[in-house]
Amino acid sequence: MKKNKNLLALSLCSLALATGTAQAATGYTETRYPIVLGHGMLGFDSMLGIDYWYGIPQALRRGGAQVYVTEVSQLNTSEVRGEELLAQVEEIVAISGKHKVNLIGHSHGGPTVRYVAAVRPDLVASVTSVGAPHKGSDVADLIRRIPEGSAEEAIVAGLVNAMGSLINFLSGSRSSTPQNSLGSLESLNSEGAARFNARFPQGLPTTACGEGAYKVNGVRYYSWSGTSPMTNPLDISDALTGAGALAFDEANDGLVGRCSSHLGMVIRDNYRMNHLDEVNQTFGLTSLFETDPVTVYRQHANRLKNAGL
Repeated sequence: MKKNKNLLALSLCSLALATGTAQAATGYTETRYPIVLGHGMLGFDSMLGIDYWYGIPQALRRGGAQVYVTEVSQLNTSEVRGEELLAQVEEIVAISGKHKVNLIGHSHGGPTVRYVAAVRPDLVASVTSVGAPHKGSDVADLIRRIPEGSAEEAIVAGLVNAMGSLINFLSGSRSSTPQNSLGSLESLNSEGAARFNARFPQGLPTTACGEGAYKVNGVRYYSWSGTSPMTNPLDISDALTGAGALAFDEANDGLVGRCSSHLGMVIRDNYRMNHLDEVNQTFGLTSLFETDPVTVYRQHANRLKNAGL
């Protein structure tokens, strides 16, 4: 009996490996247009050997996708970050020989990629937001209660700007835009998000927690997010998302509410993931009871491929 069980386990492993190899060989993630990844607030492309999108670009490339990882100002308004990203998209289009890209933005990267698609829809095939605060974040609203122009605001802003500058330096970023933590705060709180949405409504839901238009100006819109602030006891960053969850009255990923994350076609809004799990951090320490984040990205690339994107 034990021998039979071992043979069965070996057969299942072989089948899984064969399936993965077959997917790679058949171009499972080989989209028509390049995939461009845009980070969130205080994000980066790679820093001290650590990738923001942990293991994701490599997995997508193995399946045939062209993947470009971008880096913009760590702390700034959605518009400023969007202009920086747009310049990189224009370079990617020239380098790749493709006339459009598939944009994927995490967290503040969501409004950032939306900006690019709104002002240059001719360069964008699709926009996908992952855990992005399109209607603002309750955490940002809580921080915004610090009186404007106060000494407390100046101290907090100075500390956060210094953190952004350090990340910018350690990641070797080519962005020379001064860090603007107050600009980020204004973009990510509910009032600032509402102003941004009034200018760039493409793909936004017209109901409180519904879906948005699937296609606007030739651009397809998608989104997904998690609602489990704490997912792995070995992940020290769970303490951050667990604390952030206290600011919310709705299901959230620790920094972004479930309904705020909706854009275009909502693939799923309740993954057992927190805000950092959504980019496979920290070091892939995510929930053992949920689809691996890397697999979610591979599935989405295949979705884009099947849509002719």
